[in-house]
Amino acid sequence: MIYWAKVNLSLMEGKGKIMNYNNIDTKIPILGKSKIASPIQQTDRGSYNRNFISDNDRVLIDVNLSNVTKMIKDGKKLPAFELAGPRKKIYFDPSKLRCALVACGGLCPGLNGIIRSIILELYYAYGVQNIYGIQYGLQGFIPKYGHDILAFTPDTVEKIIRKGGSFLGSSRGPQDINEIVDCMERMNIGVLFMIGGDGTLLAASKINDVLKKRGLKISIIGIPKTIDNDIYMVSRSFGFDTAVDVATQAIRAAHNEAQGYPNGIGLIKLMGRHSGFIAATAALAQQDVNFVLIPEVDIDLKGPGGFLATLEKRIKSRSHAVIVVAEGAGQNLFKTSKNKKKMYDESGNIRLHDIGLFLKDAITTYFKEKNISITLKYIDPSYIIRSLPANSNDHVFCSFLGRDAVHAAMTGRTNMLIGHWNDHFVHIPISLSAGKRKQVDPHGKLWLSVLEATGQGSIINRFN
Repeated sequence: MIYWAKVNLSLMEGKGKIMNYNNIDTKIPILGKSKIASPIQQTDRGSYNRNFISDNDRVLIDVNLSNVTKMIKDGKKLPAFELAGPRKKIYFDPSKLRCALVACGGLCPGLNGIIRSIILELYYAYGVQNIYGIQYGLQGFIPKYGHDILAFTPDTVEKIIRKGGSFLGSSRGPQDINEIVDCMERMNIGVLFMIGGDGTLLAASKINDVLKKRGLKISIIGIPKTIDNDIYMVSRSFGFDTAVDVATQAIRAAHNEAQGYPNGIGLIKLMGRHSGFIAATAALAQQDVNFVLIPEVDIDLKGPGGFLATLEKRIKSRSHAVIVVAEGAGQNLFKTSKNKKKMYDESGNIRLHDIGLFLKDAITTYFKEKNISITLKYIDPSYIIRSLPANSNDHVFCSFLGRDAVHAAMTGRTNMLIGHWNDHFVHIPISLSAGKRKQVDPHGKLWLSVLEATGQGSIINRFN
């Protein structure tokens, strides 16, 4: 079963700001005119004729009929993304092209599938022989780290999808953009595929800016990676399906533990720094959860309407409870550090307080003071999930993403990412996604369904 969050007009930006699709610029930069006949149209390479995509093929961003009708009536151009896929003409000469791949940030199921699909499409479909892997993220470009460059062939990546983690390794933290571009120049790279999340997309945009200043015609293609499914203007990201799949097993185990003891409590912490898609979707997939806490919805810990009092009522009425908390939930319960340097990690991300251990201690203390005996089991499967191989659905999804990334690169498109929107793979300008975040809408169908399934209501104090 595929779990994914459909993005629509209620998609949130920042603090509840509604996106105005009318102002979106979906134009993709192109390095030059495509004049070379694509090698994949040669019929002797297979028993089928390839269906090529026209540059005029588009996928509407807003598919709400009333909105579309109004825009047409007002004479406005309908905002739409370019449809991803192979073109008849390409920009790069495959016999002379050198391509590089780099993966940045945290691990995610499906990373090896993306790497493999890109290499196989470059090698077999287009005949590109020079494909290189940059090890350990952007560090791999910087001489002082001394990381080797990998030379890829199909044999190198034949079996990597059976393994979790990243075949290329990864790293966090910024690197000097000019040094990165210097390395690309020395290697005579024509296309760089960058697999990563928001920080990687921002880096990709900065690399593209330096390339333009230097007059270098190098294509930068992003493949969005976030297990949290929070990349803006992308309806589904790879690894999310696997994460939900495995998270449901953790919920099932926590539920069995909770039911096995008087006043048993199962507490599961899942991924989700700023967006609660995994926690919310997993709770719906395995409906044994009584409380779901996500970053988008603040809670009160104490007081008559707070979490602890509500949990006590549940324990007294049903003798057990299961709690799912996203890692970024409940940050309002902590005091903010005055040391700004300690507030951010090496990648510029806010250092989150550990809400899982905090809740474990708070629950234990609360019931001890109430003289109520409980048995609490705490489960944190986060890093197990991140490092696992992708499931079947994500394997297929990664295959499409990687191949469409290659099709886009060969036509000289740049400063873009391959995304999924309205059930199609599309070209999205990096500027539309970088620096922004998709979040669960507290008034949308996903969260309202969670509230109905759990019956938790609003866990805040309402004082007159």
